Amino acid sequence: MNNCIFCSLANEKDICLSENELFWSCFDDQPVTNGHALVIPKRHLDSFFDLSNEEIKAAYDLIKKVKDIIDKKHHPDAYNIGINNGQVAGQTILHLHIHIIPRYVGDVANPTGGVRNVIPKKGTYLKE
Repeated sequence: MNNCIFCSLANEKDICLSENELFWSCFDDQPVTNGHALVIPKRHLDSFFDLSNEEIKAAYDLIKKVKDIIDKKHHPDAYNIGINNGQVAGQTILHLHIHIIPRYVGDVANPTGGVRNVIPKKGTYLKE
């Protein structure tokens, strides 16, 4: 796609953390935490649900490699892995990308619920 930022960056070796035949990765240019990275398919597609089984395996393999890179550089305590799939879910770049977000003790007051916090007041679901 001519106007897709990820398609235009796919061959920029200076920002690439790691890659395989089907995916490439980079640090997010607007990170949520130190080490926030993206895993991006080389093929232009919008949705996770359009990936082939081969692409899903390649994505998983690269996610694990990128985690190792982040572990060595930033030493996080945990991770969130997420995909905004569709504009209503918050996807702003319509080229699939998988967020690997390192988490650190104390980065939020109460991490309970993790990804459930994308909907305000839905993150806390445990009775205290």
